[in-house]
Amino acid sequence: MKIIPAIDLRNGRCVRLLKGDFDKETEYSSNPVEIGGQFSALDVGDMHIVDLDGALTGTQRNRHIVADLVNESGLQVQVGGGIRSREDVSGWLGKGVSRCVVGSLAVREPEVVIPWLDEFGADAIVIALDVRIEAAGRPILTTQGWTEETDTSLWECLDEFEKAGARHILCTDVLRDGTLTGPNFDLYSEILNRYPALQLQASGGVRDIEDLEVLRELGVPAAITGKALLDGKISAEEIRSFRQSE
Repeated sequence: MKIIPAIDLRNGRCVRLLKGDFDKETEYSSNPVEIGGQFSALDVGDMHIVDLDGALTGTQRNRHIVADLVNESGLQVQVGGGIRSREDVSGWLGKGVSRCVVGSLAVREPEVVIPWLDEFGADAIVIALDVRIEAAGRPILTTQGWTEETDTSLWECLDEFEKAGARHILCTDVLRDGTLTGPNFDLYSEILNRYPALQLQASGGVRDIEDLEVLRELGVPAAITGKALLDGKISAEEIRSFRQSE
């Protein structure tokens, strides 16, 4: 299983939000490129970057920082937050980004995003689906940086994108994101059971290396972790040992 460190950008800083709430922000660094360098030293091959300003407003305000992270990290970088057009995807791929992460637009206008899977290749596009779990257990999609709920279930959306040939799916349980309360293992197990061909990236709630071990045992192909790394809950040695045990 791939471990993918995450950097969330807001107003030029590396931050984390609690449960996707923009009013509950923790700043970790005013120099995100330095954080990227720390992640590059880990035994990982990928990095996940989210432009939170772009996710909220649709305008990517941290482009220069993302470009620096891509150029200096030496990792396979996937970028999300504010990708709203074919030109955005083409531009990022042309600047060395490995995968573009498309969220809100994929939920609201799948007919716009689906042709990109053929044009750029399924490996260049990650469909990011952020969910809140209803009281009845139904996972409902959110958009606009987790600020707006939809009437669409995760399963409806995944059915459509699997049929269209999507390969990479990133799923976040928003109420666990940034909480260090543990991933939603039941949700990821159900995704894997329903859609075994999809390359799932699990995101939200990772506390420690034990959580990553459980995700690996479930068969999750990749897991994203940000806060646990930034808070020192997962060490470089633990990641190295985790990778060596595969």
